[in-house]
Amino acid sequence: MQSRQELAPSRWRWQLATLLIMPIFLAGCGINNIPTYDEQVKSAWSQVQNQYQRRADLVPNLVQTVKGFAKQERETLTAVVEARAKATSIQVDASIVDDPQKLQQFQQVQSQLTGALSRLMAVSERYPELKSNQNFLALQSQLEGTENRIAVARRDFILAVNRYNTELRTFPGRIWHSLLYSDLPLRENFEATADNADQAPQVNF
Repeated sequence: MQSRQELAPSRWRWQLATLLIMPIFLAGCGINNIPTYDEQVKSAWSQVQNQYQRRADLVPNLVQTVKGFAKQERETLTAVVEARAKATSIQVDASIVDDPQKLQQFQQVQSQLTGALSRLMAVSERYPELKSNQNFLALQSQLEGTENRIAVARRDFILAVNRYNTELRTFPGRIWHSLLYSDLPLRENFEATADNADQAPQVNF
């Protein structure tokens, strides 16, 4: 028979092997999926913010350019300026994805700005000189590109939230959520508004 001294090293090696294998086993069971998907949601949200800010930065120059050719369109210009002010007044960070009310408020003010910009672009159709102005054409192009980036960023955010929420609702993520990540809530997602104001402004050349 083996002595206790002879069994001790083999037992120690077995325990060490177990400790080394366990993290791999747990990772394979999806223990890290929830925090990973949580970070992806926050990263996708940052891109949404960046693109909306990019659009907001274009508005002052766009308004000034239109004003130079269509001062009489005061109501439309004022609506754009006010919508931009509301959109930029909301202080948001990554924590907004955990607050459905703030996320909805953010979406509403961005939708209002989208609608105001749509009306502004429609106004330009009545002013041939404005439509042919090089500065206006450049701003149109930048706005169109930004709206495309917003659409992509929103799509990526929606996909990230769907992946994260699915992980929390299905096995084995549901188990890990209850055991380790119960502080992480299900997330709200972007929703289309009833008046379709969240659709990108039509930018025609």
